[in-house]
Amino acid sequence: MKISILNGRVIDPASGLDATTAIHIQAGNIAALGDAPAGFAPNRTIDARGMVVIPGLVDLAARLREPGFEHMATLESEIGAALAGGVTSLACPPDTDPPLDEPGLIEMLKHKARGLDATRVYPLGALTVGLKGEAITEMGELTEAGCIAFAQPGALISDTQALVRAMQYAHGFGYAVWLQPQDPKLGRDGVAHSGPVAGRLGLSGVPTIAETIALQTILELVRATGCRVHLCRLSSAAGIEIVRGAKREGLPVTCDVAVHHIHQIDVDIGFFDSNHRVHPPFRSQRDRDGIRAALADGTIDAICSDHTPVDDDAKQLPFGEAEPGVTGLELLLPLTLKWAEEAGVKLPAALAHLTFRAADVLGVPGGRIAVGAAADLCLYDPNEPWKVGRDTLVSQSTHTPYFGRELTGRVRTVLVGGRVALER
Repeated sequence: MKISILNGRVIDPASGLDATTAIHIQAGNIAALGDAPAGFAPNRTIDARGMVVIPGLVDLAARLREPGFEHMATLESEIGAALAGGVTSLACPPDTDPPLDEPGLIEMLKHKARGLDATRVYPLGALTVGLKGEAITEMGELTEAGCIAFAQPGALISDTQALVRAMQYAHGFGYAVWLQPQDPKLGRDGVAHSGPVAGRLGLSGVPTIAETIALQTILELVRATGCRVHLCRLSSAAGIEIVRGAKREGLPVTCDVAVHHIHQIDVDIGFFDSNHRVHPPFRSQRDRDGIRAALADGTIDAICSDHTPVDDDAKQLPFGEAEPGVTGLELLLPLTLKWAEEAGVKLPAALAHLTFRAADVLGVPGGRIAVGAAADLCLYDPNEPWKVGRDTLVSQSTHTPYFGRELTGRVRTVLVGGRVALER
């Protein structure tokens, strides 16, 4: 299939390209930018006038809820949501039921994802068996089955010796370890950021030191083992400052932030709105400002959706009992655009966090528009407003702090490997 995309504003953050030009696609790859190759005769021409053409988004955290949580969402529904959000590559965390700690589970997930012939799915293997924080998994076998890194979601392993061994093993074979910096004891029963809001509402708190103490532990272990570590879902200004220092030191660490943490703060909980129950919790305005500054200066490598579909039975409960998690795949792009506009960040710099920088963290091809690269592309209308609701979200879950709100920027067409996977 030969496709020409004409008249669009093409932005490739990796190369700095930002121009109205054409993209010509052949055999699933980008054959040329600008003028078509000699003798090129497209089977189809897409007029992208008024659209922005960018690399397909790369999302570092999207829970697809299979296996084990199909009552909340299915692989098919959430892959559809990924395409609707312009996401062409995603990493799925291993906290399924059972956890992704066996090669057969990885192979099953990848086989089912390939059968959908849509977004590229990259599973994260469990760092420890059953995610119990005790015995390390057979990382070599899981890598052969298709894992691209190893994660321990939720909180840091309490057994530091087990974590050291896991990091030593991973470093020895060149595997990356993804860790969420939260102390397993501090704030373990907390549901909101420790501060005046939680105190006024009578909610148990998660203090900032739960993140900073965990970060200090992780970074000491990085120094001792040399292991490459990705820090997932930073939430505090103090934590970001620690990571900024680690990067200046030259430690092999990267980090991400969830897109909703760029906008929401603890005050937004309002009167116990469970759509604001997330992990880690929304923190203070100072923390949000720290996140925005770290995105602007490049300290934070990637913005992810932290997509966690939750059904009505688990979400429509008192705040402290509701399950944490919100839908985010379809909001990743418009919320990033909203931040860029509010912060005065140039569009290519903002999109870098969703494209090549995220792909580099993941260690996979993608996030670039270049001759010879796979034609994974997202075409969106930068001026189209749309209201977040049950009739506009594809995800099986519609629980989000933005439900009922109007956002700007709507994905219209998505190509994966040169095939039109979404068009609306």
